[in-house]
Amino acid sequence: MKRLLLLRHAKTEQVNKDTPADAERQLTERGRNDAPRVGRAMREKGYKPDLILCSPSTRTRQTLELANAELQSPAKTEFVDAIYAAGAQKLISLFRGIPDSAGSAMVVGHNPGFEDCAALLVDEKKSRREKTDSSGEKFPTSAVAVVDFDIPHWKELSAHSGSLVDFIRPKDLES
Repeated sequence: MKRLLLLRHAKTEQVNKDTPADAERQLTERGRNDAPRVGRAMREKGYKPDLILCSPSTRTRQTLELANAELQSPAKTEFVDAIYAAGAQKLISLFRGIPDSAGSAMVVGHNPGFEDCAALLVDEKKSRREKTDSSGEKFPTSAVAVVDFDIPHWKELSAHSGSLVDFIRPKDLES
């Protein structure tokens, strides 16, 4: 059994002529509030990764720092350039390279790659949770998709093989 936690970065400042380059955008106040709440929810639910992979962007680093302050995971963290701007297929290839010693891995990254990747990995018939809600919001900032795979090795990860067991959104958490 392998578990993948996909954590989308928290809310960031909008792109305009006064903001820095995309990779350097900072979290907003809402983002700085949401990330620790999601980290606390992961800790309370027992979601402890053995390995953390994080995009090197400023917003993903900040999200990880704030979420992990509450999650309190001692897992090794690697900053992986390939996560930034990656599409679903590239992300899945990356996940297949996770060492088998990690039973649970958390990846901190971006949309649209995470939303597309979750949709590709999850077998809706196996899932215990719906990926979307009635408002049509699919993978909001600071959300975490928890996907389980009945496989012994990460290299066996394939499309529609996962079961969505949880989907944590900041708006569903108590302040």
